Amino acid sequence: MSEPEVAARGSAALLGPAEVRDLAQRLGVRPTKQLGQNFVHDANTVRRIVAAAGVGRSDTVLEVGPGLGSLTLALLDVVDSVVAVEIDPVLARQLPSTVERRAPELADQLRVVEADALRVGSADLPLRPTALVANLPYNVAVPVLLHLMAEFPSITVALVMVQAEVADRLAASPGGRVYGVPSVKAGFFGTVRRAGAVGTQVFWPAPRVDSGLVRIDRYVDPPWPTDAEHRRRVFAVVDAAFAQRRKTLRAALASWAGTPAEAERKLLAADISPTARGETLDTAAYVRLAAQE
Repeated sequence: MSEPEVAARGSAALLGPAEVRDLAQRLGVRPTKQLGQNFVHDANTVRRIVAAAGVGRSDTVLEVGPGLGSLTLALLDVVDSVVAVEIDPVLARQLPSTVERRAPELADQLRVVEADALRVGSADLPLRPTALVANLPYNVAVPVLLHLMAEFPSITVALVMVQAEVADRLAASPGGRVYGVPSVKAGFFGTVRRAGAVGTQVFWPAPRVDSGLVRIDRYVDPPWPTDAEHRRRVFAVVDAAFAQRRKTLRAALASWAGTPAEAERKLLAADISPTARGETLDTAAYVRLAAQE
């Protein structure tokens, strides 16, 4: 969906800085680092996130950590269904009331699930999501993202806001300084790219670091098997390779393969140099390596 279409439908009264603070005070909510809570209070930012996701009326959006509802309201302006997963019981109970008050005509499009996003499964959601759009809790952003992409293959696009450093890692290319486990694992599900930068001033409380938007477009025709067992094997190789990233793969993968010699055999069979290091391989190379018997 284009930005003009997003603007044309909008009817929700979005939350601003004063509304966010007043609502938090009324609820007795004090943002905690433990839950990674930083609430967005800038209407232009949430509209930009929704536009970058490209979601439309036919989408069912999964939102994680909706907080006070800033992004939720912007999403409801554009899509017909939002399933919001919130771990904080106070915030989970309040969100429907906030939507009812600020956008009553959109209230029946929201469903709230009080749950931990790291443990939520398909049986916990009332609808099958087609997109993930979220300001992810900073302290668990990567595990949550990978869990949801694995748990819900119906998600065709993910647009998440994370710490800028984490965004760089997720979207990094092989050989770069920040390329690592998150880069390879995110690339297992689809194409990953940076989708924008977000400063600290749009949050309350303001975080100490900038944020970034990351978009994952799931492969329409996956280039490799995507079942849980195959993913587990691939991720095990990735974890082993980066656990000792300064070592050659022959040495780093010795425990995974059983011996350095066996690691070398598997690497050569996968057309990978035993003297290469983990940060030089793309996701496809790790998939080939995991397939070696």
